[in-house]
Amino acid sequence: MNNKTIRAIKGTQDILPEESIKWQSLEDEIRKISSYYGYQEIRTPAFEKTKLFSRSVGEETDIVSKEMYSWTDQGGEDLTLKPELTASVARAFIQHNLGLISPVNKLYYIDALFRRERPQKGRYRQFHQFGVEAFGSEYPEIDAEVIALAISIFKSLGLEGIKLNLNSIGSLECRKNYRIALKEYLKPHLTNLTETSQNRFNHNPLRILDTKAPNEIKILEDAPDISDYWTNEDKTHFNEVIEYLEILKIEYVLMPRLVRGLDYYTRTTFEITAPSLGAQNAICGGGRYDGLTEMLGGKPTPGIGFAAGMERILLAMKSKQFNKNKVQIYIVGLGDHTRTTVIKLAQELREQNLITEFDLLRRSLKAQLREANKMNVKYAIIIGEEELESNQLEVKNFSTGNQQKVKLSKIVEHMNSLSF
Repeated sequence: MNNKTIRAIKGTQDILPEESIKWQSLEDEIRKISSYYGYQEIRTPAFEKTKLFSRSVGEETDIVSKEMYSWTDQGGEDLTLKPELTASVARAFIQHNLGLISPVNKLYYIDALFRRERPQKGRYRQFHQFGVEAFGSEYPEIDAEVIALAISIFKSLGLEGIKLNLNSIGSLECRKNYRIALKEYLKPHLTNLTETSQNRFNHNPLRILDTKAPNEIKILEDAPDISDYWTNEDKTHFNEVIEYLEILKIEYVLMPRLVRGLDYYTRTTFEITAPSLGAQNAICGGGRYDGLTEMLGGKPTPGIGFAAGMERILLAMKSKQFNKNKVQIYIVGLGDHTRTTVIKLAQELREQNLITEFDLLRRSLKAQLREANKMNVKYAIIIGEEELESNQLEVKNFSTGNQQKVKLSKIVEHMNSLSF
């Protein structure tokens, strides 16, 4: 490849046909399982007004401050490629008054997102997520349902050893009191914190709990737990979530340090991990965000959802076998006069849902049969000048090597009757 060749942008990837099969299988499973739970697909634009994310995700988050792809268009509008999806779905929910159409809206999405992160295994600058957002219910039943939906999808994909980590970060009142206590605890350790955590100390100290730095994890061992600051309503809500998960036989691990990275989360937070991914093993994160729609100018509406990284899921599924749609019939055409018959017959077979190919390079009989064999087809239909004159086509069974003559007028019916 010479230096004039244009390559894909760093942090993006081409999904080639062999990989697309895996993506299609994953997407089909997401759509199928989501429909069982009554969730409907929503699709939002690739870019939004920048203020949607700065207002909902938070000005001080890494996403907004460092990672967004933003620009000002010719009309002076500040725009951003979507770095996450909950805010976009919430904006659509508000704009189209979905709350007036139904008291509970259960939505799912499959989409591409954009963040200028450091590319690494399973993490790209253009990446893909699927997820759900449920608006309208403040009750713990929907928390349990959303978690059950995520678990069902991962189990249907054959992921083994998945683990649900669970916590509650409480109501606004709880977090306000806990934030004060956490800052008091961390103040003597401030000089030992990383620069990132020192910045978070003033703007969002709860996010320090999400640190991966070993010395900070050690410092946090004796930090106060947010559960000590739950209101009575917070306790009741979380206990009911746990009760419903136990009824559904969904195992969980309580993680008192588990927080979500965005500013709009409240109460239930959860994360699902897959051990096959090693240290960076999270494949899904979610939680409740009862204040988001109000933050974006809508009516106060409770909500809960999750998002899952599709590239990381595919890494966790690497041992799974994916079925490729195999070519079933190959039409071998010989001679100039056979081409119109070949094209017409291929179309008729395809309309009968039979996967059919024919030669596009005008090759010899031997070369075409070799190509059919390479494609691992079960049957070849051979059409030459003699076959056209006699209206008798040759059908070759590659499994047995047997050949039989079939009338041209009966060939579609005959091929339809065969087993593939």
